Amino acid sequence: MMRILLLIGLSLLFSNCEDKKTNQNKTTSTTDSIIKTEPIEIKKDTVTEPEREFPELTDENAMEFFLHYSEDLKEDKVRLTTDFGDIDILLFDNVRFHKANFIFLTKQGYFDGTQFHRVVNNFIIQGGNTDDIDIAKKRTYIGKYLLPNDSKRGYRHSRGVISMPSSEIENPHKLASPYEFFIVQRDAYHLDGDYTIFGRVIRGMDVVDEIAAQPTDNAEWPLHNVYIQKAEIIK
Repeated sequence: MMRILLLIGLSLLFSNCEDKKTNQNKTTSTTDSIIKTEPIEIKKDTVTEPEREFPELTDENAMEFFLHYSEDLKEDKVRLTTDFGDIDILLFDNVRFHKANFIFLTKQGYFDGTQFHRVVNNFIIQGGNTDDIDIAKKRTYIGKYLLPNDSKRGYRHSRGVISMPSSEIENPHKLASPYEFFIVQRDAYHLDGDYTIFGRVIRGMDVVDEIAAQPTDNAEWPLHNVYIQKAEIIK
């Protein structure tokens, strides 16, 4: 009898110890699973646009901008590297706004990748435009503006001069489209007074002649694109 009671007592003792150990393990497990974290501050991405070196040009500010731009302007020659060779151009000092505009656009790399998009043999080749979207983006960044007609400087539309076409919009005052230009291949004096001559070709008229001889479609666009690969200032 005593032996039976002793066995029962030992059994109860081990049972209580096992329960305590199980409960202790559960408590430790619960405690270990709780991870305290500090709140994370989420910062919104901010895109900082680079500062512009010049204002976006408009009809309201372009003339004042080019007036100041021309004050210390020493450069007066530009080289156009084309698919057919180089064309070197001398810009006239007394047509200051159009000269400053052409130098400015050259330094901005605007003409790089544009085309001679209108070719009329024995008349003119016209450049500075394209159907490339990247060039359109350049125009948007630089701005939308026109330049006044400055055709009373004594120059005539003779072979080799560079002139600026008027805008395609309704334009009774023949305001110039600043992004485009044309080079006269043959004397075209009937253009005098309507368009601003602002320079002349000093080397490369053979290149002009070769471009002018390219076959075109009905819109006078060359069947094979003629690119201005690069425009740069030269001495």
